Amino acid sequence: MSYTKNILITGGAGFIGSHVIRLFVNKYPNYRIINFDKLTYAGNLKNLKDIEEKSNYVFFKGDICSTKDLKNVFTTYSITDVIHLAAESHVDRSIEGPMEFVMTNVVGTVNLLQTAKENWIEEGHVFYHVSTDEVFGSLGSEGLFSETTSYDPRSPYSASKASSDHFVRAYFHTYGLPVKISNCSNNYGSHHFPEKLIPLIINNIFNNKPLPIYGKGDNIRDWLWVEDHALAIDTIFHNGKLGESYNVGGLNEWTNIDLVKYLCKILDKKLNRSEGTNEKLITFVKDRAGHDARYAIDASKLANDLGWKPSVKFEEGLEKTVDWYLANMDWVSEITSGEYQDYYTKMYR
Repeated sequence: MSYTKNILITGGAGFIGSHVIRLFVNKYPNYRIINFDKLTYAGNLKNLKDIEEKSNYVFFKGDICSTKDLKNVFTTYSITDVIHLAAESHVDRSIEGPMEFVMTNVVGTVNLLQTAKENWIEEGHVFYHVSTDEVFGSLGSEGLFSETTSYDPRSPYSASKASSDHFVRAYFHTYGLPVKISNCSNNYGSHHFPEKLIPLIINNIFNNKPLPIYGKGDNIRDWLWVEDHALAIDTIFHNGKLGESYNVGGLNEWTNIDLVKYLCKILDKKLNRSEGTNEKLITFVKDRAGHDARYAIDASKLANDLGWKPSVKFEEGLEKTVDWYLANMDWVSEITSGEYQDYYTKMYR
């Protein structure tokens, strides 16, 4: 079959990437989707088991830090477009080992930009870089991050993503590479590696383990349903303007402690435990170094220019998320063994 596009999606076996690939493979049979993933601890091909036999889906194991791997995949599949999701993303891990974040998020992104630049001679391509709201730093009690907010990263992770954003823009202004950028708020949903807050809490409640909360739990995050984020990526990829950036947010702010208590209540009911049982598992631990107080996204540009807005209310999305994890605890058990257990003990003991 002749495909109209050969889209390279990096990090496609990860949390957000698997949702984006599933959407594109099912929605666009005339696109060939190439999942390019190193398969680190957070990459799991079982996330895509339901579409792995589709004729327009290909998996290519590779590392964005390897120019050889990138040249190979661009040549083999005549890559026409890139949706760049591959990244080291866990802040705690960046504090423990920042160089891995520099290599993957900065050097890997530049390798990918350079490979695209060298291969794309004619017009009609898109290099879409997916980033985070953490590049903007920390907000006070008021205000929202907009696309023009100054960068002020506070962790090695956010600094590495900020640097990658700057390189993407530099390739647009210097070389004319056709780029688009989006910065999203915290995602939640199915297939999320359980080092992140929501799946971590669900898994620990299920196993009657302590629920570690940094500091007083008063840090605020804006939560975005991952399938809404995938739809936003679809919208920006097809309709966003070249050289532009778009903020993607859930318009949904929660303190960490309120979110955890809400999860406790949901799981009290679903696990047939008496009210308040799960809250007793809450354990406050020493706050994370450089812990940003508040993130909140102004997504009005995306809404006004491209017509995207969240489709799922947080309470509904959270209940769907809980139901998925409870129905897939075997998936959780498989990925929380071995090395991750050692890491978990180290970080949250």
